Amino acid sequence: MRILVVDDEKTLVKGMKFNLENEGYEVECAYDGAAAVELAREGRFDLLILDVMMPEMDGLEACVKIREFSNVPIIMLTAKSEDADKLMGFESGADDYLTKPFNILELKARVRALLRRAAGVQRSQGTLLTVGNLTLNTEERVALRDGETVELTAKEYDLIELLMRNPRRVYSRENLMNVVWGYSYVGDYRTVDVHIRRLREKLENNPAEPDHIMTKWGVGYYFKG
Repeated sequence: MRILVVDDEKTLVKGMKFNLENEGYEVECAYDGAAAVELAREGRFDLLILDVMMPEMDGLEACVKIREFSNVPIIMLTAKSEDADKLMGFESGADDYLTKPFNILELKARVRALLRRAAGVQRSQGTLLTVGNLTLNTEERVALRDGETVELTAKEYDLIELLMRNPRRVYSRENLMNVVWGYSYVGDYRTVDVHIRRLREKLENNPAEPDHIMTKWGVGYYFKG
């Protein structure tokens, strides 16, 4: 597996490269967003690690440009811990994020998880996201179960796409409200519970005993691939 690490802090890059290579990955490094886009365009990498604050082109802009031609998994690094900054990362196309300073063991765990997911999720023609009997056409925003179209509302679709793109990642109701509904939304977090229930009724063979849309009691919800 080949990983591209992009950060203008050269000491940090050196440390990440050393630790990831010790895990058996091939690691290439760059130090600004423009270089990240050009290297990613070559299509030689299985995963990218991008810092948000970089010269010439920041990580968010680089992420947006990369998403124009690639679905490669991307982890964003940020020195800010505000949820708004994390949301901006997701909206730019990032798959995961870490707040600096971070534990290198956590970075390696997230890298492994994203690579496993990328290997397990099948994409066809760049528009289909398939896990088990569920498929999303991300271009047309259409959901299918066992090949049959399922009618979803806009928010139901946004919610299931987020969960399917991040399998086994547990989201609290607050996280889901922030990412799917946005910070301008003022409402009861039970709205999330209602949408989860509706998704199970529409997408699960047995909503009472779901196979995919799971509950982590006392924490939140996640998608089981």
